[in-house]
Formats: sequence, C-alpha cells, structure tokens
Amino acid sequence: MFREMRRKKQLLSEAKTIEILQSCTSGVLAVTGDDDYPYAVPLSFAYKDGKLYFHFAKEGHKIDGIEKNNKVSFCVIKTDDVIQKSFTTHFRSAIVFGRARILTEDSEKKYALECLIEKYSPDYIAEGRTEIERDWNRVCAGEVTIEHMTGKAAIEIINNKM
Repeated sequence: MFREMRRKKQLLSEAKTIEILQSCTSGVLAVTGDDDYPYAVPLSFAYKDGKLYFHFAKEGHKIDGIEKNNKVSFCVIKTDDVIQKSFTTHFRSAIVFGRARILTEDSEKKYALECLIEKYSPDYIAEGRTEIERDWNRVCAGEVTIEHMTGKAAIEIINNKM
C-alpha cells in the first residue's frame, strides 16, 4: 500500500525515526484542501504511543481538510546542514502517513492537550492544566493514527554513523 523507500541505504530505524518525532518541535501537516489542492501547514505536535497530537482553532482549513479526507501526511526535518562544496545537504527527516480525526470526547481532547504541555512546557504542568481549562471551549485537538512512517538521513550521516 505504501511505497518502499527508493534509497534504502538511507532508511533510519523505527527507533531513530521515533526519536526525530519526539525531539522536533514543529512539523508540516498536509491535508486535502480546497478544490483538492494539497494544504500543508506547519504546527506544533506531540508524538506518543504511535500517534501524533496537535491543537488548533475550532474552525479553519485544517478541520475542513480532515473532515473532507482523513488521510494525511506529516513531515519533520531535524537536521538540514547545507554542504556548499559538495552541493548537498546532510539531513535527517521523518515522514508519517496516517488517518487524522478531530477529538470529540473530553477525555481524549484533554489527553492530547496534556501531551502537548508535557512536550513543550514540562516545567509548567500545573499552569498548563489551568490554561487547558481556561481555553477549553475555544480549542480543538486532533490525532493522527500512524499507518506508515519512515525516517531518512543523508548517506554521509549513515556512513559516519552520526
């Protein structure tokens, strides 16, 4: 169903791919947009137990796209060092394919938002929970159940075991 990576020597292990998802602070979510044009939007996210969690406003392009077609992709770039003299980049990245949904159950929404607090504000958990309560009726949360993911690195990184 999903294509195999063409340059298999650059494929990262699942553990290294998950490390990218856990350590990066932003990624790009791609949904089916208006008139079937792709709509890709950068956002903050949390990865936990094979799922991605994010938050957004109660209306807008992302929600419309997810409701239209729940198949999405998500891309994260961890490293992107330009090497001028060899006309290349030394990169590490991850791409995820999955199905997105808007979380409607209070317990699921709260879990997603708490995952984001744990990732971005681990020293302010109590304050984060207060923020969740304050903005509860203004915020939406989404989840992507991962169906396929790959990590990739520049061959120079692979060969040096960096």
